Amino acid sequence: MDSYLVAMAVFAGLYALLALGLNVVWGMTGMINLGLVGFFGLGAYVSALLCRQTGAPIVVGIAAAALAAAGAGAAVALATARLRGDYLAIITLGFSEVVRLVASNELWLTNGTDGISGIPGPWRGRVAPQTFNVIYLAMVVLAVLAVLAVCERIRHSPYGRVLRAIRDDDQVAAVAGKRVIAFKVQAFAVSAAILGLAGALWGHYTSFIAPDVFTPLVTIYVVLALTAGGTGNNVGAVLGAALVIFLMEGTRFATGWLVGLAPVQVAALREALIGAALLVVLRVRPRGLLPEAIVPVQASR
Repeated sequence: MDSYLVAMAVFAGLYALLALGLNVVWGMTGMINLGLVGFFGLGAYVSALLCRQTGAPIVVGIAAAALAAAGAGAAVALATARLRGDYLAIITLGFSEVVRLVASNELWLTNGTDGISGIPGPWRGRVAPQTFNVIYLAMVVLAVLAVLAVCERIRHSPYGRVLRAIRDDDQVAAVAGKRVIAFKVQAFAVSAAILGLAGALWGHYTSFIAPDVFTPLVTIYVVLALTAGGTGNNVGAVLGAALVIFLMEGTRFATGWLVGLAPVQVAALREALIGAALLVVLRVRPRGLLPEAIVPVQASR
């Protein structure tokens, strides 16, 4: 039971990283990104291939994953810089599907749908599995705290104020002399780097990745986590991720006693329960558990 709780805490931390990455590009900048899982998967594959094929240290693989995802994020942002709303959502969703299809079909590189196994983890095989889980939890917690600190620094800095101005009205920000496209590309790259970091950590923890892991459902869960936690609030993003993991695992126990239902029906019931619980949260707290604090504008004297 202890190992299970530690593993769930690790996954909650990874979802927290995904929610923080989404918050940078959506909560702060107002750009819709439905391709989260694409950058997540890209980071996982880059780190796994680099560490397995070249024997590079895990730290190098994780850093390369973040950089590769940041580069892909900047490229996507440049290609969609003048798009907004539904069009941007469609393009980013298409990017995630391209990543998944490439991973499924390029057998020479990704081993196709069979996936990549044996991804190295820190001290895996040299310590007991329980100890490995605790070590990895500590690593993930440190990563979440570091990313949270960076995101909070961005949020409270003049740079973050420009991002929020672009979110509220990019035309006004442009009139004020801000390079809107440059700021959007930078925000997208930072967000993608965080997502790639989460993907690399995921791969080194599970030691196995395959294309069917990186489905649009992951993006939906992350969007729900940020919405429930509080869009625009970094601490709310972390809280929302923990809530989603709790609901996902809690419904597993809540439906475990049901008999006479096929596994597909039980899975559908779990999704319905998760959705209902999140609807209740948003009904009680429409702006999330920890909504973004709106600083009142003081009239000049």
